[in-house]
Amino acid sequence: MRCMYCGSVDSKVVDSRSTEDGTAIRRRRECLNCGKRFTTYEKVESVPIIVVKKDKSRQSFDRDKLERGILNACASRPVPLQTVDAMISEIESNIHNSLQREVSSEKIGEMVMEKLMEIDEVAYVRFASVYKHFKDIETFQEELKKLSENRG
Repeated sequence: MRCMYCGSVDSKVVDSRSTEDGTAIRRRRECLNCGKRFTTYEKVESVPIIVVKKDKSRQSFDRDKLERGILNACASRPVPLQTVDAMISEIESNIHNSLQREVSSEKIGEMVMEKLMEIDEVAYVRFASVYKHFKDIETFQEELKKLSENRG
């Protein structure tokens, strides 16, 4: 495994444990060159998921892309990284468990919004504003009204 700090390929495993959901092994590694520690995850390779975009183009499911979008929505919010990681793992697991090789980007967006609504309402609104392409303040207010109705 290549060190993310110095690029050396020499490292040793300091600690190994299963993730909470049991889908991966988390390994703490120490670089033998620079001495810094980093974390890697080992997962079973599975059948690739194809995401069907709104324009009907297709691309491979990209966990990192999903994570970036969620982290942008959660920026400056009290949402722990472990919560985001667990949320992404659950979404990915749900997609794999559906046994469908293709999933629409709309379906993934809906799953993310559902989870964010439970975790942090501000992050939910931020994600929804990008996902739903709010064009004006009225559209934004309608989404806030729906959120308020779901709370009550």
